[in-house]
Amino acid sequence: MSVDNLSPSDVAALRAKRPALPSRTKKSISFVLTFLICFATWIVLSGRFDLFHIGLGVIACSIVSSLSGTILISRRGFEQMPRQWLQFILYIPWLLYQILLANLQVTYLVFHPRMLELIDPRIIRFKSRLKKPMSLFIFANSITLTPGTITVYVSITGEYTVHVINEQAGNSLPGEMQERVARLMGE
Repeated sequence: MSVDNLSPSDVAALRAKRPALPSRTKKSISFVLTFLICFATWIVLSGRFDLFHIGLGVIACSIVSSLSGTILISRRGFEQMPRQWLQFILYIPWLLYQILLANLQVTYLVFHPRMLELIDPRIIRFKSRLKKPMSLFIFANSITLTPGTITVYVSITGEYTVHVINEQAGNSLPGEMQERVARLMGE
């Protein structure tokens, strides 16, 4: 059967018939990936490479992975995970650039001779179009990581309360950051 002769509905039907990974396999992959991420973090942060500390790391990471493996790597949408990780890897440099820009803006405010006139703290509220809990979480933390803004409250319905250092810091919210998080999480 040639793929060139198939209609879009035939292609969709073939994809639907494609066997999904068994639940046990997904659970195993989630455990292994969570363990590897946790253990790599353990090694980097502990800096100890003797048998005792590595053994503790293996035990701790095994417990964490067995209890929370599905939090980090969901079994739903498992097939989309490589694309999502690539999107996340591409999101990080953009977020770091935004953090750098915000740092420069805050530095400008701090060293400006009329600093007290330029700093005008306020609370802003807005409704996000994001729906998935992980999307809301990533967006809230991205806001907080950006200097001059702190997420004070986020509801499960997407209502955000953010403290900003001045009006300019809040002008870009929700904006491009929300759109990038939406793209990252497939919303």
